[in-house]
Amino acid sequence: MASADAKTKAKSNEKTLVIVESPAKAKSIGKFLGSRYKVVASVGHVRDLPKSTLGIDVDHGFEPKYITIKGKGPLIKDLKKEAKTAKKVMLATDPDREGEAISWHLAHILGIDESDVCRIEFHEITKDAIKNAAKHPRTINMNLVDAQQARRVLDRLVGYQISPLLWRKIRWGLSAGRVQSAALKIICDKERVIQAFVPEEYWPIVAVFQGDGKVRSFEARLTERSGKKITVRSREEADKILEELKKDGYKVSSIENKTNAKKPLPPFTTSTLQQEASSKLGFLTRRTMMTAQQLYEGIDIKGEGTVGLVSYIRTDSVRVSEEARAMAKEFIIGQYGKEYYSNNHYKNRKKDVQDAHEAIRPTSVFRTPESVKGSLTRDQFNLYRLIWCRFVASQMEAALYDVQNVAIQNGRYTFRVSGSRILIDGFRKVYDMKEDSEVRLPALTEGQQLKEKSVQTEQKFTQPPARFTEASLIKYLEEQDIGRPSTYAPIVSTLLDRKYVRREKKTLIPTELGFTVTELLETYFRNIVDAGFTAQMEDKLDSIEAKGDDWRKIIDDFYGPFQKDLKVADESIEKIRVQDEPTGELCEICGKPMVLKHGRFGDFIACSGYPDCKNTKRIENKIGVACPKCGKDILERKSKKGKIFYGCSGYPDCDFVAWYRPVDRRCPKCGAIMLERNLKSAKYVCSDRECGYKEKE
Repeated sequence: MASADAKTKAKSNEKTLVIVESPAKAKSIGKFLGSRYKVVASVGHVRDLPKSTLGIDVDHGFEPKYITIKGKGPLIKDLKKEAKTAKKVMLATDPDREGEAISWHLAHILGIDESDVCRIEFHEITKDAIKNAAKHPRTINMNLVDAQQARRVLDRLVGYQISPLLWRKIRWGLSAGRVQSAALKIICDKERVIQAFVPEEYWPIVAVFQGDGKVRSFEARLTERSGKKITVRSREEADKILEELKKDGYKVSSIENKTNAKKPLPPFTTSTLQQEASSKLGFLTRRTMMTAQQLYEGIDIKGEGTVGLVSYIRTDSVRVSEEARAMAKEFIIGQYGKEYYSNNHYKNRKKDVQDAHEAIRPTSVFRTPESVKGSLTRDQFNLYRLIWCRFVASQMEAALYDVQNVAIQNGRYTFRVSGSRILIDGFRKVYDMKEDSEVRLPALTEGQQLKEKSVQTEQKFTQPPARFTEASLIKYLEEQDIGRPSTYAPIVSTLLDRKYVRREKKTLIPTELGFTVTELLETYFRNIVDAGFTAQMEDKLDSIEAKGDDWRKIIDDFYGPFQKDLKVADESIEKIRVQDEPTGELCEICGKPMVLKHGRFGDFIACSGYPDCKNTKRIENKIGVACPKCGKDILERKSKKGKIFYGCSGYPDCDFVAWYRPVDRRCPKCGAIMLERNLKSAKYVCSDRECGYKEKE
């Protein structure tokens, strides 16, 4: 009898094991599921292709040779132990290809059959979403898994076979990639257009007119002569026109009034969030995705506990669930009035295979940015406010503008100006659109004589197309269907890390090395850098998920021609020498220019007179702040484990060091140097821990 009671008790103690990727998600989800569940984290992938070899059997159906990721042995041991005693195992990884693949690998390691109903999926980390997902498990979607495997295998075949070629022919440490190399060519092509651009001189003529009591003055630009468009190309021509304009007065020849409607933009996808965070917040892509991940996985909100503030952040879709739309309707009508609500629907640019996802939105519009501000860091608050405002605005009425187009005549010359004013603010009530700001004109009537204050002209030159910024490159890649949202941040980082591109005032400029690699790939691997081919390959990879196409055949069709290209390239390419980049310094030993060198263990500065002169120096990344101890420059450095810290350039004579970036200001309490921390409670803190002084801004 006692034995039966023990068995019953043991059975009642059994829990359902839920496995997610990250510890942060585990913490959030565990609170929602309660005591009958145990939630643990796999901390990302547990199996992958080996780093030291190709890891793909190209002769037997491109079979991947997966191994346990280094350092994951103890974790896997713990997972097996937990699974063995669990009542049931549920795999709750992210709702996309990568997440499905992680679940598939976990199932393999834990001995779970693919046909078992073990997979749960949710698109936001809220109590209702998690509990509902737990009630509706499904089998692992092998189409999703195969789509991820195909992408992984294809990228490995390209990267692990072209990269060694670049090492042999150019220098060690370079890399090529299916999407990375296409993106680099796009940047290089833009730079070639800029370099080939020949500026043309022009002289715009602008007349400034007297306004009325409400508008002091306004400007109109010369656009036509005798009814034909005009571009003034020289100073002489501009002077002749200015003389001719003195002969006649100015009068309003026509006024066109119309009402324009500006519709709200759809809620964010991953790429549009990255673009908008760049332009409005100045965030780089990596910073955007890191902050968005924190908002998705869960924030400890005062009075609520840990809760995910936004829906899943990797999505190509602008679709919004009916529940979220109903929530937005209730909020908008209650907060702003029913005249501000509009039943807006948005269509995706193309039929996306991952349209099961929604757009990025707040999990509750009633959780306004201001209501949670005290629980968020500055970055979290700014990004959450951007997501919240964009979503709420997407469900609101259009903004209406009264637009006035005015033509002003002087003899045979026509000047034009446009004005606008907001009639109905609509979605602009919550979403700022500075590019659509009002342009006020005075009250004008046709035939009205205008009093000229001045007529101005100046020499200008046509400008080349703008270089890509990180945001505009992402927009272009998305338009061309190259890569996927989750790949955009690592692409830009890799191009910068490999020194193929440098960032200058937010713009991306290809280096000589970037041009050299691109030219080599253009010659021998045209398909790899061709945007059209890359986009076609994306569609084929998508078809694996959407239609269950054979991923091995898609890889085989690519690999045959690619293997031939590899052989030709290896036999044809001679060793290429890339010109070292001058630093502007002279060698203190021999007087020759110092140059930037790229070594196996990082960058350094060396004398261009090598091997006659072997002078070398470390690269010193000065931060523009003087050491508080000795007055020398503070440098940004990296520890042996790659962590950034800040130390005095006078080391070892001076031992000043800090893990956080020093700023050029002193603590008003004790006089010690201040450090930039960007905490919830403070942006700056005193470097003297005993002092404890903090500043919010």
